[in-house]
Amino acid sequence: MRSHYRLFAATLLVCLFTLPAKAQKPFWDNVIQISGVTMTADSLRAVPDVTVEVKNKDRGAYSSKYGVFSLVCSKGDTLKFSAVGFRSKEYAIPRDIDGQYFNMVQLMVQDTFYLAETIIRPLPYGDEFDYAFKYWEIPDDKYAVAQKNTSKRAMAYLRQFTPKDGRENQAYYQAEQARQGYYYGQQRPIGIFNPFKWGEFFNAWKRGDFKRKNDDD
Repeated sequence: MRSHYRLFAATLLVCLFTLPAKAQKPFWDNVIQISGVTMTADSLRAVPDVTVEVKNKDRGAYSSKYGVFSLVCSKGDTLKFSAVGFRSKEYAIPRDIDGQYFNMVQLMVQDTFYLAETIIRPLPYGDEFDYAFKYWEIPDDKYAVAQKNTSKRAMAYLRQFTPKDGRENQAYYQAEQARQGYYYGQQRPIGIFNPFKWGEFFNAWKRGDFKRKNDDD
């Protein structure tokens, strides 16, 4: 009888010591660490500050400025990715993944587009419309202002009256010195014997460039 009691006690002790280990094994096998990168689907650029949430659980993480994130969850959980300007995405972690580490790349699709500002004004009637059509001064938008500032007339005015800076003055002075040094030690040519100069003179004469202008003009 004593031998039967000893065998029963030994079996009970073995069961008590092995039961916690067997109970903990499925728990650790179910835990997995997810590491990945959030990127745009069209250009593969990193998407920062993406909220990575474990669905139906109070856990989650944020992607860094390079789009990298990492968190610990369980196999079979669903990850929800959300960010301002992008569509929300969900990814279900498979239950049959081997090991405790998993790497992934989550592509985010842009969803929000910002349109240009639109100004709506009431339409006047009758005499008000005629007056508004003739005398109202509607300010130009940025595109119209840019067109006026870069027109041929504006650019010609700027080329004529904008003073030269230090670099341009230095370049002009050095070019003038080079021209003077080209004829150093010899007589410079006289323009009176140049037929092209005579042609320019006659054309200016025909245009009336040498006529004396009145004071009123």
